[in-house]
Amino acid sequence: MKSLTKLTTVETKLLVREPGAVFSLLIPLFILLAFGGSITEGDTVLLPMAVTMAIAMVGVYLLPTTLATYREHGILRRLSVTPVRPGNLLTVQILLQLVLTVLAVVLLLVVGTGFLGAVVPSGTAFAVAFALGVASTFAIGLLLAALAPNGRSANGFGVLLFFPMSYLAGLMQPPEYMPEPLAVAGRFTPLGAMRESFHSAWSNGILEPLPLITMAAYAVVLSALAARYFRWE
Repeated sequence: MKSLTKLTTVETKLLVREPGAVFSLLIPLFILLAFGGSITEGDTVLLPMAVTMAIAMVGVYLLPTTLATYREHGILRRLSVTPVRPGNLLTVQILLQLVLTVLAVVLLLVVGTGFLGAVVPSGTAFAVAFALGVASTFAIGLLLAALAPNGRSANGFGVLLFFPMSYLAGLMQPPEYMPEPLAVAGRFTPLGAMRESFHSAWSNGILEPLPLITMAAYAVVLSALAARYFRWE
């Protein structure tokens, strides 16, 4: 227990110093503040987009980069011969990334609803959408970490995935302004399903089954693939 506590403390300090963690907090907030002047009473578009982006940045970019870098530097291999097993490091990292995600989303909610006048979402619907959104995006990150040979390639793969997924999901422009085939395809992406669920949580509190099933399917399938292909060294 003492070694696990020390590991958590060390990993927390490293995460706080990680530039990617700062970007994950500040970039969605900057976008919200930059366009927040357009928020009107009943607006249910901008804040769901910003929350979806915050979750995606941690899951698709920061998580795989961190884990692949640890494997590249031999940290996971060295931990395998110590009382702190590499599985403990993996668990601690996922939990810390989850805490970072929660902080980023809470910051957006406080600023969006408390200062910019956005409506407050339905609590239950938001919690369900958040849980499945985190599960699906973290599953993407774990699979990237499993397949990437090093931290730099994991970073590159994450960036290459993030932008087209964000576009299809309607994070760069509302889906109604996109070509119809792309807008339809975007509904079946993890980010598109998440954005749509958050939009429902803000607008009427009633979640549609299709986005939830989509996120759950990605979470289960990609997590299984990540477990199958993940290497400790």
